[in-house]
Amino acid sequence: MSLQQAVKPLFLVVLLLAAFYAYAHDGKFAMPGTAAAKSSTISIDNAWSRATPKGTAVGAGFLTISNKGTSADKLLGGISKIGTVQIHEMKMNYGVMQMRALRSLAVPANGTVELKPGGNHLMFVNLKAPLVEGQDVAATLKFEKAGAIDVTFRVQAAGSAPAHASH
Repeated sequence: MSLQQAVKPLFLVVLLLAAFYAYAHDGKFAMPGTAAAKSSTISIDNAWSRATPKGTAVGAGFLTISNKGTSADKLLGGISKIGTVQIHEMKMNYGVMQMRALRSLAVPANGTVELKPGGNHLMFVNLKAPLVEGQDVAATLKFEKAGAIDVTFRVQAAGSAPAHASH
């Protein structure tokens, strides 16, 4: 058997394994590491942010997380090239609006969680540059069970309402 005859079946096996890995990783045939807004159980829709003024060190991210799984999951935070991604909660306490960082955010089984202005949201902390209207901001969110999910936030004008397109 020649070297070429031995390598050909091995090459096909490697291709098949890569395809199955990609399918298991994203729930569709895509190479691992490509931008995706879902896992086999978690999907993320309407990811958006607001433009920030020059010199601002923080920005906010909003989105909807849907869990199609039969067990609860938790959002643990995330990373981005523009800064750290934290989970924040806003709530009224004795008539005063307060904001605090959360270690995690529960996403119930067969449920949906909306991160929106005035409520739970993501904070981009230590921004390296302002968020500019029309810009796309890539981030990777980390879930306890679903793992890492790549998300693209569309930056809207300051003071704008949520975008309704799926990302």
